[in-house]
Amino acid sequence: MALDLREATGGERDPATAGGYAEPPERVGFFTDTSVCIGCKACEVACKEWNAVPEDGLLFTGMSYDNTGSLGADSWRHVAFIEQPRRLGRQETHLAPTELPPDLLRSAGGRTAVSLGLPASAPPDGHVAAAADMDFRWLMSSDVCKHCTHAACLDVCPTGALFRTEFGTVVVQEDVCNGCGYCVPACPYGVIDKRPSNGLVSKCTLCYDRLSVGQEPACAKSCPTDSIQFGELAELRERAAGRVRDLHDAGVTSARLYGADPQDGVGGAGAFFLLLDEPEVYGLPPDPVVTTRDLPAMWRRAGLAAVGLLVALAAVTIPGARR
Repeated sequence: MALDLREATGGERDPATAGGYAEPPERVGFFTDTSVCIGCKACEVACKEWNAVPEDGLLFTGMSYDNTGSLGADSWRHVAFIEQPRRLGRQETHLAPTELPPDLLRSAGGRTAVSLGLPASAPPDGHVAAAADMDFRWLMSSDVCKHCTHAACLDVCPTGALFRTEFGTVVVQEDVCNGCGYCVPACPYGVIDKRPSNGLVSKCTLCYDRLSVGQEPACAKSCPTDSIQFGELAELRERAAGRVRDLHDAGVTSARLYGADPQDGVGGAGAFFLLLDEPEVYGLPPDPVVTTRDLPAMWRRAGLAAVGLLVALAAVTIPGARR
């Protein structure tokens, strides 16, 4: 079934319909606007709490504030912190979609600052001056499973542990997984991972249990800036295109969408992103391709080779065949 998905979704059928659902609901997914991500990690915490994802070490890399490093079996959400050397005067502005509400500005206008008693910070010698190595900008992004339209993990799973839901998402059934690990190298994004404690694979389910009762995923629910937006995929793509236009009009010409194109190598992602730099900067492949794309042709060629070998053996072994 999975190998037919690429052909089936080339027309009007969506992944859920191609997966056997007669009347599925609209496909849903994530649009992550990295331009308003503040790196608070609320999504990571909410994901772990709701899905009972085990603690993954909380070890800092020593190179940034990133304490998860990458997606994995115990990190279904990963907030990347990317430092880029860039003079502060050249930082891009106009990233916030709106100004502060007028009523909030009016209410705060007559207030005076109050000391909270927090300790001040200064160099040991007390001398404060500009530091040359402080000219940088942060790029922050909450990464997650892409819930691909053409999901290679589905193609290679021998037990049916990975399945397509009626919402078009891809979910792992840990009680069906046999730990073979075929799906791990099949993922073009390096999302799927095996959990060391039990040898089974685990990844984002897009909170399938919450979707089934009409609730949004925990990560999107907890995001304070709406960097992670959940909804029907078609509407999210329209919203994202409008956001890119607004940023371009504001002078942020580096804004671009990643994973939103249904014609890309995975047929479009169910979780796509607005980026402010090249995908490689965020640790994303620039041109992902479903890794099982050539499997049908490979099997056909293997079959032809096998037939040719059988004909050759018959010609050698059957008496009179060489006349």
